Amino acid sequence: MSESESAVPTGTRPMAAPSRHPGLRVIAVYEVIKTVCLLLVAAAAFHLVHQQNADRVVHWLQHLPLTDGNKLRWKLVAALGAFGPSKFIAIGLVTLGYAVLFAVEGIGLWMGKHWAEWFTVIATGSLIPLELYETMLAFGWLKLATLVGNVAIVIYLTRIALQPRVPARLL
Repeated sequence: MSESESAVPTGTRPMAAPSRHPGLRVIAVYEVIKTVCLLLVAAAAFHLVHQQNADRVVHWLQHLPLTDGNKLRWKLVAALGAFGPSKFIAIGLVTLGYAVLFAVEGIGLWMGKHWAEWFTVIATGSLIPLELYETMLAFGWLKLATLVGNVAIVIYLTRIALQPRVPARLL
């Protein structure tokens, strides 16, 4: 009997370390970062439900010391002026929903759960057609980078999720 066999008590098997893919941790951190950003957006939306807060933000945006050619700022001022409290509540609730989705994905991937791989593939993959449409409608480098990143995540996670696994009870 070899030394490694004598170190294991009779009738038990050594525990095999679960295969960890370093990319899962990277994607999990990315999902958590998205979660935090969405929570900040939701907090801002719920804060803007009160008219005086929305008026302050519009006033602040109008008086930013930027060039008048800044189209994004003026679009934001117009959008905020047109929104009512119910739209801010809807934005906050939808944003919270996505934050929960990304948090579940991130935590599941961090813990190496097989279901989280498929959950992320389905959730991320379902938004790719919309991202492609948005990128083609109004091109932006950030939109393109997001699209390419999400396609890469779906391909990577699909390859990992399709790998055969040893059931836990056989370990």
